[in-house]
Amino acid sequence: MRVSIALGRLPGFDWSVLREEPYFLFRRIADKDRAVMAVGAQDRVEAPRFDDQGRALDWYFAAMRYEWGEALFQGKGSDADHCSWVVPRFVVEWKGEVVWIHARTEDEGYVRTWAQRAFVDAPDRTRIPRISWHAHCPQDRYLTRVRHLLDHIQRGDIYEINYCTTRSATVTSFDPFHAFRSLLLHADAPFAAFARDANSFVICASPERFLAFEGRRVVGEPMKGTRPRSLDPAADQRYKVELVNDAKERSENIMALDVMRHDLARIAARRTVEVEELCAVRSYPRVHQMVSTVVARIADGLTPHDVLRATFPMASMTGAPKRRAMELIQEVEEGPRGSFSGSLGFLAPDGTGDFNVVIRSLLFDATSGQLSLTTGSAITARCDPQQEFEECQLKALSVIDALHDDR
Repeated sequence: MRVSIALGRLPGFDWSVLREEPYFLFRRIADKDRAVMAVGAQDRVEAPRFDDQGRALDWYFAAMRYEWGEALFQGKGSDADHCSWVVPRFVVEWKGEVVWIHARTEDEGYVRTWAQRAFVDAPDRTRIPRISWHAHCPQDRYLTRVRHLLDHIQRGDIYEINYCTTRSATVTSFDPFHAFRSLLLHADAPFAAFARDANSFVICASPERFLAFEGRRVVGEPMKGTRPRSLDPAADQRYKVELVNDAKERSENIMALDVMRHDLARIAARRTVEVEELCAVRSYPRVHQMVSTVVARIADGLTPHDVLRATFPMASMTGAPKRRAMELIQEVEEGPRGSFSGSLGFLAPDGTGDFNVVIRSLLFDATSGQLSLTTGSAITARCDPQQEFEECQLKALSVIDALHDDR
């Protein structure tokens, strides 16, 4: 049994307190003025459990690798190979300006002591050294592969595909705790995440939500369409207007939206799938993004876990039709995506939950010192391969520049 302890308004959080924790998962949900963090793995389960109303019986946190989709669609491996569910030892929750901790009764003394160490003003002035990145797919190879995918589009095999490339580095002195603090501060990503499982870290500045749950209501927000920000207000507004009126970007967004509508229809109560927002532009510190919003009511007898299984991997990171796009992704990309374009999220006992899309993210293996950053874009009949290459570079730089921001 858990108790909820209200700690009130507290100073900033010292991320370094997590160094001693072999497992944690932090998620920001900016539009709800909320963040949650699992600390410690009390138990690992195959799937969450629910009551008769479809509410989670405890806090459950999940890390879903992109390859879970291959298990769901093609039977390659089991759910447990690529989708990890954890019941945490305790949960830290920021709700507005108030901090709560949800812990087992016997851990109340421990978490109060832990909170005294964690919630302190600890300004981190550490500068992260510049990283020398190696691109796995040079520009000429990228352009050749995009043209190959365009041939499939011309033949009618697919209408859209999300094609991604990776850059990597070996950085023995990389500090994921400093890196996440810098990304959180300078990218201000609404669905940011920071996760560790043993020596594997995900440092995520995601601007995209996959799914949110509010009781029986589920919300999806596919994102397609990108423009850079500018310090010049006139130029910045011009980029935004350009994105709003770009027919190609709108078509990409609408195709991803249609795939998500189809996915949600599989688990939704009859006639409850609705588009609430179409091709809206949201502005973040380094990019403008185009986002649509679709909602549905979960059918009786089904749970949020059923919704996740029916909709993963997300439409914005695969293509249309999804199955064929995923097959082509396996053919042309350099290797498994892993955590990239997967999801980090949670289900809470109050019936809420939130799962992001793991993009704009650094993946770090502390054992090998291997660091990777993957970016992609949507390939459609209207696309210009050179512009798609440049969009991938822009997305990568939005992370790299935020990581090294000296402001």
